Amino acid sequence: MSHTLLKEGIISLGLEADPEKIGKIELLYRSLQRWNQVFNLTKIENETDFATKHVLDSLSVHPYLAGNRILDVGTGAGFPGIPLAIFFPKLNFVLLDSVGKKIRFVQQMLLELDLPNVEAAHIRVEHYAARAGFDTIVTRAFAEAETGFSQCHHLLAPGGKFLAMKGRYPDAELDIMDRLPHRIIALSVPGLEAKRHLIEITKL
Repeated sequence: MSHTLLKEGIISLGLEADPEKIGKIELLYRSLQRWNQVFNLTKIENETDFATKHVLDSLSVHPYLAGNRILDVGTGAGFPGIPLAIFFPKLNFVLLDSVGKKIRFVQQMLLELDLPNVEAAHIRVEHYAARAGFDTIVTRAFAEAETGFSQCHHLLAPGGKFLAMKGRYPDAELDIMDRLPHRIIALSVPGLEAKRHLIEITKL
């Protein structure tokens, strides 16, 4: 994997391009390539797409994470949760998905990458019960924001943030969200020309 694109992107996002963390990202890429040959976990075309569309896209939400307990709903092959957990080892993450093969990959990565700050949960979010409310819940390519919030809000602590990662400006979703306290944030992903936005909903 090209170090330059990844390092420059990480620095552009205000993070430290620590060699150990970059090494873990490279290990994640190699492992995902191997698993994809059998399980087709995610559509990654090449190293550049992996760096921009998966890693840097995942890390772009870091300024909006609130608190210490983070839930990644519909994590798939571990995005955005694994890159965030690598760069924020003091935060505690739960990565949740209902698809068994994807969670098996995530569990294997937690071992290979040595991420003691992460748990994996194989369950539908509607059926998930946590010991305490999460400070932030983040979703990526999961559902419309209002639907996602309705499925997840029971897991949010009071004042917690629900973050829905989106592509283009989500006009269609905003028409039904007037009753929810929200804001739309434009995200800048280094090396990616496509538009990215974040819908942030606060639990009152």
